[in-house]
Amino acid sequence: MTTSNLYSRFPAAFLAFVLLLSGCASVNLNSFNAPTASEALDAADSESDRNLAHAYLLREADQFLARKQPEDARTILQSNQLTGLNETNLKTQRLLAMETAVTLEDSAWARQIASDVAPDYFLNYDREQLSRAANLQADTYQLAKRPSRAAITLILLAESDTSADNQALHNRIWSNLKETPDSTLASETGQAIGYESQGWFELASILRDSELTIEQQGRAIRRWQDNWPGHPAATTLPEELRLIASLAESRPEKIAMALPLGGPLASAGAAIRDGFFAAYFEDSGNDQSKVSVRVVNTHNRPFEELYKELVTEDYDLIVGPLEKEALTTLAEMNTLPVPVLGLNYLPEGIEAPSGLYQFGLSAEDEARQIADRMIKQDLTQILALIPMGNWGDRLEQALLERLNEKDGIALNIERYFREDNLRAVTADLLGITVSRERAIAVERTIGMDVEFEPRRRQDADGIVMIAEPTIARQFKPLFAFYFGGDLPVYSSSMIYEGSPDPSRDHDLNDVTFTDTPWMLANTNPFRKTTQNAMPEVTGQIGRLFAMGADAWTLANQLPLLRYMDNAFVNGQTGVLTMAPDGSIHREQLWARFENGVPVLLTQEPELEEASKEPVSLESVLESGLRVN
Repeated sequence: MTTSNLYSRFPAAFLAFVLLLSGCASVNLNSFNAPTASEALDAADSESDRNLAHAYLLREADQFLARKQPEDARTILQSNQLTGLNETNLKTQRLLAMETAVTLEDSAWARQIASDVAPDYFLNYDREQLSRAANLQADTYQLAKRPSRAAITLILLAESDTSADNQALHNRIWSNLKETPDSTLASETGQAIGYESQGWFELASILRDSELTIEQQGRAIRRWQDNWPGHPAATTLPEELRLIASLAESRPEKIAMALPLGGPLASAGAAIRDGFFAAYFEDSGNDQSKVSVRVVNTHNRPFEELYKELVTEDYDLIVGPLEKEALTTLAEMNTLPVPVLGLNYLPEGIEAPSGLYQFGLSAEDEARQIADRMIKQDLTQILALIPMGNWGDRLEQALLERLNEKDGIALNIERYFREDNLRAVTADLLGITVSRERAIAVERTIGMDVEFEPRRRQDADGIVMIAEPTIARQFKPLFAFYFGGDLPVYSSSMIYEGSPDPSRDHDLNDVTFTDTPWMLANTNPFRKTTQNAMPEVTGQIGRLFAMGADAWTLANQLPLLRYMDNAFVNGQTGVLTMAPDGSIHREQLWARFENGVPVLLTQEPELEEASKEPVSLESVLESGLRVN
């Protein structure tokens, strides 16, 4: 093969690199594009002009980012070859480093970059790069868990860039101020320089009072606007705060409660109604002279007809129905002229029309929380006992779906009727039956009796036991009898009757279960007041009463949950959040039976400062979005 033919078969850049490695020639860095970071570093290492080498490496890092190769960009940008950069190259290196760290979600690198960059650093860039530099800098601070620095950066950007989208910028400033811990916020408030920064930090500070109701927060926002009339945020409030400030004016004043007050659901309907009115009278922000509530009995009435009748009477909101079948009739409508807060959930696969919200004591929510808790405890291979029936079907599906999402697995699920032989069900669950059958098969094969001691399956990490108290008190000792007493047991609220009963519940010792704050929060003043006046409100009736109380709160906070990211309600049935389809989901408390008495457990370990998960009282206080 001739030399000319050889040259024609390879790209010039590759040949240049080969010659470089062989020492026969140097690479023209102006035209050489390296396919990998290591080749770029080798090429730059041969260049005696370090400024030229630095510029080349930065250009290569930028190209790697453009080609979706951020790992190669990181290798270059963290290289020791990029030491002694001149001012121009240093600015380029920091900009590229911030973009790469954010792209890779490299929080450790982001913390290193953040420690070297002050909030006003982005002002060193040309006007064409100002917005990009500021936003990357804010992103880096957020990734480094320094939201106050991100907020200051964006405040300075708002002052410097008159062409910026003020609404989007103010939304982002507020999001970072919300995520700033109280101690940091107090420190930054004291050190804030400039009219705009001082105004922002004061706004964040006044909304940190955890005792403020949503109406009081609205009044506080309006007072702040009066005190800071020239502040940009006074004219363009963050969307969250604008919504809070307007909530008092948007509360429904004419409400219809559509509940079954006859038939098999009569007691449930009455409990929800009583809880709703108890919260109505307890709500300090409720102007009872303006708000009217009418209760309508849905028993033996087609709900579709009832809904059309209520629409003609100009109601602002309909709370109900409780019956799933009645709720399903609304799904046939594309949009609802009067919003509905349904007290149940649509069947799987049916899409909710616009204006329909769904809230209830969902078994699926509890199943998902059990799976989450067990996975966090590294209990990834589980056994489960679930009652037969449609309710159990839904719970099983939710449990399996969440386990699958979290890389857990259900090794065995036993469905049972309460009349079943629970010994046999437990033996099947723990693999004892299989062990016995294996021994019998061996005896038949060899034609003689063998000494046999049954063994439970050894691959299980824990047990999910969904059972009412009378059944659970039988299952739990059977776990020990069949060699599974060492396995941790988790259950739903179904296991607790609502009143401590040590003499009967000692068999449930060490069972961990989830339940509503109404049942488990012993310092709950609303519950104490209610039970002093209505001692019969206990057990499942108590949970339904709490659901009714939360229905009143939700009736007044639906716009907040619908349109405000990360908004939630600290309710009697749990921490309430809204999914995009308008369904309300609950995060309950956890307890464990000790000496036959439920003992409230601490919540999950607190998440990082920038987490969006509303799972603890601390996160409620930090966010300033406490809803009563």
